[in-house]
Amino acid sequence: MAAKRKSSDRTNERTSSDAYIENAGVVIDQQIVNTIESNYMPYVMSVIVSRAIPEIDGFKPSHRKLLYTMYKMGLLGDTRTKSANVVGQTMKLNPHGDAAIYETMVRMARGNESLLYPFIDSKGNFGKAYSRDMAYAASRYTEVKLEPICEELFCDIDKDTVDFVDNYDNTLKEPTLLPVTFPSILVNFNMGIAVGMASNICSFNFNDICRAAIALIEDPDCDISGIVEAPDFPGGGYILYNSDEMKKIIETGRGSIRIRSKYTFDKANNCIEVVEIPPTTTVEAIMDKIVDLVKQGKIREISDIRDETDLSGLKLAIDIKRGVDPDKLMAKLFRSTPLEDNFSCNFNVLIAGAPKVMGVKELLTEWISFREECVRRKIYFERDVKKNRLHLLKGLKKLLLDIDKAIKIIRETSEEAEVVPNLMVGFGIDQTQAEYIAEIKLRHLNKEYILKRASEMDALKADIAKADELLSDRSKTLLEISKQLSEVSAKYSKPRRSVIIYDVQDTDVDEEEEIPDYNVNVFFTRDGYFKKVTAQSLRMSGEHKLKEGDELVFSKEIKNSSELLFFTDAQQAYKASVSDFAETKISLLGDYIPAKLNFDADEKIITMVALNNYSGHILFFFENGKVAKIAASAYETKNKRKKLIGAFSASSPVAAIFYAPENTEYLIKASNGKALLFNSAAISEKTTKSSQGVAVMQIKKGFVTEVSEFDGTSLTNPHRFRSKNLPASGAVLHDDDIGVQLSL
Repeated sequence: MAAKRKSSDRTNERTSSDAYIENAGVVIDQQIVNTIESNYMPYVMSVIVSRAIPEIDGFKPSHRKLLYTMYKMGLLGDTRTKSANVVGQTMKLNPHGDAAIYETMVRMARGNESLLYPFIDSKGNFGKAYSRDMAYAASRYTEVKLEPICEELFCDIDKDTVDFVDNYDNTLKEPTLLPVTFPSILVNFNMGIAVGMASNICSFNFNDICRAAIALIEDPDCDISGIVEAPDFPGGGYILYNSDEMKKIIETGRGSIRIRSKYTFDKANNCIEVVEIPPTTTVEAIMDKIVDLVKQGKIREISDIRDETDLSGLKLAIDIKRGVDPDKLMAKLFRSTPLEDNFSCNFNVLIAGAPKVMGVKELLTEWISFREECVRRKIYFERDVKKNRLHLLKGLKKLLLDIDKAIKIIRETSEEAEVVPNLMVGFGIDQTQAEYIAEIKLRHLNKEYILKRASEMDALKADIAKADELLSDRSKTLLEISKQLSEVSAKYSKPRRSVIIYDVQDTDVDEEEEIPDYNVNVFFTRDGYFKKVTAQSLRMSGEHKLKEGDELVFSKEIKNSSELLFFTDAQQAYKASVSDFAETKISLLGDYIPAKLNFDADEKIITMVALNNYSGHILFFFENGKVAKIAASAYETKNKRKKLIGAFSASSPVAAIFYAPENTEYLIKASNGKALLFNSAAISEKTTKSSQGVAVMQIKKGFVTEVSEFDGTSLTNPHRFRSKNLPASGAVLHDDDIGVQLSL
């Protein structure tokens, strides 16, 4: 019985468990669209609307929460406070954590130099926008307050100019936008990366943007391209003006702006000093790129590079070698380093909660509409306050008719709650007026005080009439905005930092690089090692250092500007210039070509060809006895490609490759013991590199084993091996036919 009961308990337990995990492991088909909408879209919209994309006031929520907290802390004055204090207070509105809040503060601070018009006056180390490695100090060491320009961010914010919402725990109120009195969205740099979209807004000169806004208020169809000529970056530099790109940015909000670094040349120290760089890069990134180019041997004019940035500002020192033209060197660096860079514009802004990409003109038009709404709401607020005041004074004026009656009503009323109703009945006024009269101090219940208050009524009526006039006439509201823009511009505008260069030379196309042209000795080994040695170094050196089993197959004195072609067994050719290789010594192995030129896997080198120019021909001798005569110019490329595919035919294995500046004789030896002497003039040139060539040596059994240039001494009787007609089978090579030992 016990065993049965135990088994029954297990059965009941299993049944209960199965009921609890009913449908476990069952795959249910769902539409992926529904899953994305319910799970992913809320996150996407939160990032776009509440985090990454700025709004028409020029701020993201994190910026707005921080600045508003500082405003409520009373930091719009002369008093600074510890950054940690501000960060802690901001967490009441922004719960993302102190590190994220402080990083936001750093980017808005004057010390960081990220913004053209910083909003936070900083004291202490806030790092630098142009330095990747210069870290900012902890929040407990730095102090902050708001810059005077922030007065324009919070102007009339307490007069219902913008909406307020509850914070995340419903304990405080925060503004949804700031009632900015100038188009801050275009005055300061703003970048954000959301989900599926991004925003990248460059900064413009304060005065230019204000003048453009005023021009659009006066004429919405005006062309502002003559006012807003180009952006203005906090780091300065030179803007290479492109009218088509700038027109595109003004109209669409998308486009690219080229920024070039500013430099000076210290002739006494033979040193280039870079003092302003593009906002898209850092000093460290520039140095890394230059060092990399020097290591690759692409730039040899630089002897040293140092970051000499100090309290006086950015300075990147580049020591150059004697005799180097600094302007030509900088032109080369502009082409190959971030010293000249592009700023890609993407003016994506939230308008009424929806992201929209707009040009400068459309953004200013939207800002004018936003500012107009702020001004109208302020006028409504002030008018209502004055109407309420006027209403109270009208009740006070009735009191003037009989002050003694009012005193009597209050004195004879037995209960406090009945004072207001009795005043309402006694003077024919409403509850609001009665409450106001009841709260008047006893000392003010005199004729003089009441007459003074009543005299305000005329001024209030005039102000209310003026407010109604402004609200009924849009042009007057816009005139008020225009007047305010002029005042703000005069107060805060500064000269441009970025200089505009209108006459720009096209540097996108690489200019012909000046290569020092002098004689060098080049050596190439069978296993693919290459050495470039100067004559002086060669005279002072001993024996060649070679890998075990390796041997020299090419040795020649050529120009440093000569071109090299490396042919491989994959029918490919890799191009390089002698100047691409650093000078070395014969006591070193040299450069390993397959690694230097990034050969494909398992690709082996056949031979190297050196050309002073692309005249003459390249001869391909195949094992089947055919020879292809290809013009050397076929391997010349205008776009400096390093790899050429289909460099020669794959129909037969190649036995030898020679560069022939002019026609000459070649001795071909076959595995059947025969040899043939022929002149390259006897065969015609082929137009395509993949040509199979023409038959020169007839080989019924065997293949070509060796080819060499005929020097006139390697055969005792060369006429026996020549043939009038090609193809020819050649003659049997005997020992007594060999003069000097043949060599490749």
